[in-house]
Amino acid sequence: MSQLTQGIALSLGDPNGIGPEIALKAIATLPAPVRNSVTVFGPGLVWQRTALSLGLSELAKQIHFVEAGAVTDAQFQPGVVSSAAGASAVASATAAIQACQAGHVGAVIACPHHETAIQQAGIAFSGYPSLLAKVCGMADDQVFLMLVGAGLRIVHVTLHESVQSALNRLTPELIQRATLAGIHACERLGVARPRVAMMGINPHASEGGLFGAEDEAITVPAVKALQARGFSVEGPQGGDVYLAARGHDLYVAIFHDQGHIPVKLLAPHAASALSIGAQVVLSSVGHGCAMDIAGKGVADPQGLLRTLALISPVSFND
Repeated sequence: MSQLTQGIALSLGDPNGIGPEIALKAIATLPAPVRNSVTVFGPGLVWQRTALSLGLSELAKQIHFVEAGAVTDAQFQPGVVSSAAGASAVASATAAIQACQAGHVGAVIACPHHETAIQQAGIAFSGYPSLLAKVCGMADDQVFLMLVGAGLRIVHVTLHESVQSALNRLTPELIQRATLAGIHACERLGVARPRVAMMGINPHASEGGLFGAEDEAITVPAVKALQARGFSVEGPQGGDVYLAARGHDLYVAIFHDQGHIPVKLLAPHAASALSIGAQVVLSSVGHGCAMDIAGKGVADPQGLLRTLALISPVSFND
């Protein structure tokens, strides 16, 4: 793992999930120069208690730490879904994003959040991309999720919403924005001219209209417009065909499950989730809070370590 050039802001996610544990375990394995470039954002009480339970209290004292999303002693309950924990996850991630906006760090990594907990806190939220858009003053449909794992890079045009809602929002312009965000992210990750595969809306990308008119009206114009701008984009075609061939650098999934299922099938606990399209790039792990094992000391930090390795050599600031 190469040395971070501008530092990483690491937020602890839901304090009642496995985020604090995997953060400490991951940091403990890093070489000193990399470890020293990480600044942790979260509740100090949770950081200290988790470190004590893992026998890492001395290490925890050495890490740059910023208090954010404080919780009380009574609110720190590993494994429990609560509004206080949900609000804490949003507050710590927000503080980390703002640190990146201010130029104090080069990128942000956020440990897992729990969407139900955040909803219980009364916060409008549909994943880290929506939070990144809000903090950066952008519309939700300008920031997208790209999953990276098992050799796949999949950007999602729509995310946490019903299929009907996603269909109602789909336009050639939205698909182009998502694809361009994915291409730009690939370039920053070292893929100079990514080959892009556009998945269809309907099975077999509508089979020439046999299974609906949506692809002809939406994905086909998007692909043609991107090709006209000189980008290497193919499709639309069925996602199953493209993923079986594995011949592209970037895949564009129209819906949540189109992109999540292949990555999580092949890299169930080792994928990274990049929120892309804003000046600040926020990355998280491709798994959840694992409330069933939170606080038990058995969480695996490999997904977080892979996320650190993915973005550590890269400056996401222009």
